[in-house]
Amino acid sequence: MKKDQLFTRRRVLLAGATAVGAAGTAGLLAWGSGDKPVRAAAPAAGAPARGVPLKPSAYRLQPLTGYGPPRAAPGRTPVRSEPMLKMTGRGRTMVLTFDDGPDPRYTPGVLDTLAEYDVRAMFFVCGEMATDHKDLLARMADEGHVVGNHTWSHPLLTSLTRRQIRSEMARTSEVIEDGYGEPPRWFRAPYGAWNRTTFQLGAELGMEPLAWTVDTLDWTAPGTGTIVSRVQDGAGPGVVVLSHDAGGDRSQSVAALRRYLPRLLDSGYHITVPRRQYT
Repeated sequence: MKKDQLFTRRRVLLAGATAVGAAGTAGLLAWGSGDKPVRAAAPAAGAPARGVPLKPSAYRLQPLTGYGPPRAAPGRTPVRSEPMLKMTGRGRTMVLTFDDGPDPRYTPGVLDTLAEYDVRAMFFVCGEMATDHKDLLARMADEGHVVGNHTWSHPLLTSLTRRQIRSEMARTSEVIEDGYGEPPRWFRAPYGAWNRTTFQLGAELGMEPLAWTVDTLDWTAPGTGTIVSRVQDGAGPGVVVLSHDAGGDRSQSVAALRRYLPRLLDSGYHITVPRRQYT
């Protein structure tokens, strides 16, 4: 066999091995399916709609440590039949989430407190707020927080058409990608009002649905002490706490965070942000 023929054969073999390896990796990252029929969920939190509290979900989250926005998710996002409510992980791990911002009056105070205690959180932002405050989205990315999609104008999605729901989601994702550095990987329906369409469109846009397990009801301005008590009483492994950093006077929410965050940490809780699980 001539020398140049030998080299050609080696190149062919190496190219084949590379293709097989790539196919195996793609298989490991692919999502499974398993969509189930769902009914439209009644509003569960946030002013003014109220409704039946959500039940624990079979879907769970995993903790993520580190800084910077999460890496782009590979593979296909599955269509869920219910939102995730809790996270799993070793020890006393919790997630803090803040909805409706960013608001330059209150969001910086939340970020300052989180930075003081070296804690990461999740911010579910509304597009109409985020478009004018992309500097706050950039700060969230720089400090390792996760930014999720909370629609453009905070409507009751179950009362909208499919086209309207897509517009609310897609426009917000574009603003987040522009200010945060990449598109959102998490979605939360305003008022906790989910239906099949919200799950389908969220998945098409590459987002997982996340709800909560502890609602502080801080939007009712119950008093700083009451908000602190609700967080401390509801604290537990895997808990996802819902608070707000916009949508009204959120000075009580900012003050409450300054009080309950160090107490949670002193009690042995690890406050972190979730990551998506791929199979």
